[in-house]
Amino acid sequence: MANSLIIKTLNSIKRNPKFFTTFSSQSQIQTRLFTSIATAQEPQSEDPSSSAFTFSSDGKTHKNDNNSSIYVKAPSSNSQTSSSVTMPMSFMTGSIVGKRFYNEVKVRESEDGVGWSVMLDYRTLKTPSKRPLKLPTLPLAKAVAAEWEYQETDGIRPFSMPLMKLACTALERVPLTRPKVIEHLMKKFNQDLVFCRVPEDDILTRGIHERQVEKIDPLLDWVESEFGFKPVVYSSFYGGKQEDGLIKAIENVLKKTDDCELAAIDAMASAAHSLIIAIGICRGKLQIEDAIELIRLEEDLQVDKWGLVEGGHDLDIADLKVQISSAAVFLGLSRRI
Repeated sequence: MANSLIIKTLNSIKRNPKFFTTFSSQSQIQTRLFTSIATAQEPQSEDPSSSAFTFSSDGKTHKNDNNSSIYVKAPSSNSQTSSSVTMPMSFMTGSIVGKRFYNEVKVRESEDGVGWSVMLDYRTLKTPSKRPLKLPTLPLAKAVAAEWEYQETDGIRPFSMPLMKLACTALERVPLTRPKVIEHLMKKFNQDLVFCRVPEDDILTRGIHERQVEKIDPLLDWVESEFGFKPVVYSSFYGGKQEDGLIKAIENVLKKTDDCELAAIDAMASAAHSLIIAIGICRGKLQIEDAIELIRLEEDLQVDKWGLVEGGHDLDIADLKVQISSAAVFLGLSRRI
């Protein structure tokens, strides 16, 4: 169940024809993959008061102090350009933001030809700060569209749309806070999960230590071969000091990332409590299943010994799988091939 959201997202890209606009000719396919553009209409609302969305029909943007509203800018009567729908700031917090107000989800090339846009009926999707949601690749745009397609009619649930949330983070927050994001990641680098090791001479933790040596040491060997410095392990929750050369090398990796990569690395590092694991996924050293096994290594051994607490351990496992999987999928789909 934990992976159902990611599986549905990827499978729908292959089998749902509603994400594609009509191809007109072979020559047009070569220059523009999606040729038919949704035209604007007046929004149909059965009961506006029952929805958290606020629609504008006079072509003007209406100001509202309530950030939970969504504004749709309607075109003039003779305009053929599409309207837009702006996600509220509460979208980033995970609360339900209103009933589903659209029937069809499509993907089309952005009007400026740079990136791809998601269309909810005739409306172009925008970020919470009312910037166009221009995704860097077509596969990522289809995946975000799939998340919107799977929303239920009784409400838009942001917590079931991890790719959309990561896209907003990459497009809005990372460009403005990039130095702070990198600083925050590096501040916790010395306390990285893979640098912390249980005591070898303790009979209670001997089995865990053996597993850490078996599973984590290959990753540390890769770090040494990749960056030229051998990581130092500590038997302390507070970690220790890594070599300056390794710290500088990791910081340079972060500085060279694009916004989507940094957003994905930040999300994975936060969930894993390990920047090394996040970079390992980013560089193809670790697969999703391998990363989750390393993250949960000690806790899984404790569960095997003492048992699983329903409503606790199982939910933690499901949440971790969603966070790591969605960030890894976002990272892969955002890369231009």
